Amino acid sequence: MNEYILEEIKPLRLKDSVKNAQEIFNNYPITHFPVIENNKLLGSFAEDDIQTIENKDGELVSYAHLLNSFFADEKATVLELLKIFADNDTNIIPILNEDKDYLGYFDLRDILDVFSTSPFMIEESETLIIEKLRNDYAMSEITQIVESNGGKLLGLYISEKSSEFVQITLKIISDEINEIMHTFRRYDYKIISMHENDIYLEDLKNRSEYLQKYLEM
Repeated sequence: MNEYILEEIKPLRLKDSVKNAQEIFNNYPITHFPVIENNKLLGSFAEDDIQTIENKDGELVSYAHLLNSFFADEKATVLELLKIFADNDTNIIPILNEDKDYLGYFDLRDILDVFSTSPFMIEESETLIIEKLRNDYAMSEITQIVESNGGKLLGLYISEKSSEFVQITLKIISDEINEIMHTFRRYDYKIISMHENDIYLEDLKNRSEYLQKYLEM
């Protein structure tokens, strides 16, 4: 990921003026920008905070209480970065090395490009959403169910969680998706996603239609 670390905009320092910071936000489509001292990150100012300051000649040090504290390690994964972007409602993340020195920043657009071109996103596959009691599922069991039916699991993540249930989204390469769904049901997983060729649902639909016709006789 290091090839995506940007240094296009030089980081701010506390002795810089508010006017200088406002000009940066006016010239670049960014929500935050980092402030450093001796190559150490102090935090990031948000555009919404900086643009409301009227004393343009004042130094940023007077507004240090507005600094936001978030950053990522240079070895962070794409999913970790996406979480930091979302948690902080930002499109810029300062990047630090293992010595906590400032290296530059990641731009959200670059990280989304990396994610969108990953095999998880571009491989032709089935998306399967399953649900089970949150204390009654296991990632190892899910993987075993997919692979025992000849499927290949590209990835999975918890897409929804409540106090009782979790929903898990799976990306699967398989010619036997019905067999996989059937096995999940045998293990008491509920299939949340809809699939055109779901034999189980087709059977329920046929039984329902038959019953309806019987009741109308």
